[in-house]
Amino acid sequence: MFIALLLVFAYAPMEKTMGMAQKIFYFHVPSAFMSFLSFAVVFVASILYLKSGDDKHDRIASSAAEIGVIFSLLVLLTGPIWARSAWGVWWTWEPRLTTTLILFLIFVGYLMLRSYAAAGAQMKKYSAVVGIIGFLDVPLVYWSVSWWAPEVTNHPSGLELEPAMKFVLNFSFVAFIILFVFLLLKRIDLEKIRVELESKKEEFLR
Repeated sequence: MFIALLLVFAYAPMEKTMGMAQKIFYFHVPSAFMSFLSFAVVFVASILYLKSGDDKHDRIASSAAEIGVIFSLLVLLTGPIWARSAWGVWWTWEPRLTTTLILFLIFVGYLMLRSYAAAGAQMKKYSAVVGIIGFLDVPLVYWSVSWWAPEVTNHPSGLELEPAMKFVLNFSFVAFIILFVFLLLKRIDLEKIRVELESKKEEFLR
């Protein structure tokens, strides 16, 4: 990530019209794709949990959901800064922004369900269903610029970048993927330790 930061601020050329605000692009776009990847993991792990009932898949799904919410929040925080510079407004209810906000809220709801519902197989099943349904919003976000009329969308349908910008963006993608894998593995380990501690605590109190 340090090298990515260095490339963004010291190597990537300054965009003429947006200036420094354009640098957000190198974090905003990879964050969006990492949120998609996180929720895809939730989707697959949730299906596997419903089929097998194996808690391992539930731990993977819940861990990926937390990471996805963090990346979605980064998208929603950096997006308005970009929008203000590119479109002259902090927020507009255009399709991609709106569906991204909905995606974020769905998975915040997923985490709230897990936090407030009684722990057990029933909660895990409900969470898996929410995780599967929530993922269905990801294609809506991604293809929103194609599925909605151009008059109501602000996001471009494609990107044309200078080679140096394209290189830095690709490097940022690699850095974010490594970060995602690291966070997911660590979070799964933590969740496994938490479950084991809860189990030992229950045994001790019997």
